[in-house]
Parts: sequence; structure tokens; C-alpha cells
Amino acid sequence: MSVASLCTLYTPTPLIPFSKPHNSVPRFSSSQTKKRCRLIRSVAEDRETLPVVSKDTNVLDTSSPSKDDNNTEVVRDTDDDILISRAINATIVLGFGAFAVTKLLTIDHDYWHGWTLYEILRYVPEHNWIAYEQSLKANPVLAKMAISGVVYSIGDWIAQCYEGKPIFEFDRARLFRSGLVGFTLHGSLSHYYYQLCETLFPFQQWWVVPAKVAFDQTVWSAIWNSIYFVVLGLLRFDSLPNIYGELKSTFVPMLTAGWKLWPFAHLITYGVVPVEQRLLWVDCIELIWVTILSTYSNEKSESRKSEEVSETGSSTSSQNSKE
Repeated sequence: MSVASLCTLYTPTPLIPFSKPHNSVPRFSSSQTKKRCRLIRSVAEDRETLPVVSKDTNVLDTSSPSKDDNNTEVVRDTDDDILISRAINATIVLGFGAFAVTKLLTIDHDYWHGWTLYEILRYVPEHNWIAYEQSLKANPVLAKMAISGVVYSIGDWIAQCYEGKPIFEFDRARLFRSGLVGFTLHGSLSHYYYQLCETLFPFQQWWVVPAKVAFDQTVWSAIWNSIYFVVLGLLRFDSLPNIYGELKSTFVPMLTAGWKLWPFAHLITYGVVPVEQRLLWVDCIELIWVTILSTYSNEKSESRKSEEVSETGSSTSSQNSKE
């Protein structure tokens, strides 16, 4: 009941001169009525300022200390998860980096006795290159698969850093998917593609290099970009209609984007680099291209997921409003 209604109850009714009830309510003067209204208003204001404490434990005020404590615990749990993820990522990066550097620098460790530091630094690059050529002769497909797997993993890591993620907060599952595609498909398929390209263009005329570049940037680029998007979508457990929609929307933009980079690089690929060494050169350029590929693929996936979440939320709200 409001203050105005309480004051109305205590307002004196007009006197009737010719009738007076036997049990009539005592009349008050105007000054007494004003005092009582001020008293009632003061009591009502005091009641409004007092916090209402419910005995029901399920009904809590949002500003209660227990709620703040729970929020603090949730934030602490989230911070702990982030720190653990950073530690795992840092361990992976530093571990593989230390392993690779150690293997490269200690290739001549059996012959270091009596060598100076200058001799070690001088022969390490040359002997690593010789070891790489020997691995190509022994098992060319596996060697190229390993190189492509490393390059595609590093390329996706660069893509995630370019998208704004801190250097040790990358998505491990996404990086693993990209590296897996590079290892299982790009290395092996590229090995056979470059041999096929030499079979299709066995000539030595001046036009052969531009013809190979044109074939690479139309037929092979279209095939490989499609394989990359489809396999990544399958590894993310996306549905086939969603994968097809993403591929359809990104096919032409990705093909034309490659024309800004690859024709110039492939003039060296097909004009200078020998067949067995082409994938190594291409993989060096792939660090840039995989960054673009991974960014395109994951942007489409994230935008599609956000659209699905917004559509689900809107449909839920519309159903609640109908109910």
C-alpha cells in the first residue's frame, strides 16, 4: 500500500450536522492529520531502504557476496585453464623447436673432435643438405610428406597469430588438422603431380614454363584447394552440405588469390628448380599460402557456426514468446 493511500485512510471525513453515529471514529484536526501523514511517509521510506532477505536459498540477490564469490571462482577456473593451455602449447613449440635445432646442429657430432667453431658452422648447412638429398633418394615420398606436414603446421600457427591469438594460445586441434592434411595429402600428391607435369610437358621450348604455370594455377590449384577444404571440414566433423557451401563460396576467391602469389614463384619452380627439389621450394612459399588457406577456411567455419548459434537463439526466443 502506498503512502498516499495510507494518508487517505486517516483523512477526516466531513461532519454531518444532523446525525452522529453512536460508535463514530474520533475526528482529527488538520495539523494532527499532517503529522500522521509525515510519520507514515517516514516509516514507509525506512521500509523501502531495508534489504529484503529471503529465507528461500534458491532466490538470491545478484549483488550478494555468495554470487560474487561464485563468479570469482569461475573466473579463476577460466584463468587456470588458459594458463594450463599456454603451458602445454609452449612445451610443444619449444620441445619440437629444440629437437629440430639440435638435430640440425649436431649432424656432424661424430666428427667434431678437433674441429673449430668456424668449421662446425661452415659444414653444418652443407651436410644437412646432403642428408636431405640422401633421404629423398631412400624414401622420397615420406621425406616430402614430413616436410609438408611441418610446413602446414607452422603455416596454420602463423595464421592463428595473424588472426590475433597470442603466440602460445593457438588452437592445438586446428593446428593438428592442418598438419595432418599437409603430411598425408600434400606431400604425397605433390610428389606425383610434379612427375605428371613433366610427363604432360616433356618439351624444352620457351613456352613450356608458362604452360606449366598456367596448368598449375588452373587445374592443380582447383583440385588441391578443394581437397584441402573438404578434408579440413571432414576433420572438423562438419556436415557435407556445410562443407559444400563453404567450398562453393570460397572456390573462386581462393583461386584468384593464388594468382597474386604463385605465378611469380612458379617461374622459378618450373624454370630453375629440379624436379626432386621442387616441393621443398614450394613448401617454403607454402608458409605464406597456408596462412591464407587456413585463415579462409576457419573464417568461413566460424562465421557459419556463429550464424547457427544466432539462428538457434532467435528461434528459441520466438518459441518462448509464443508460449
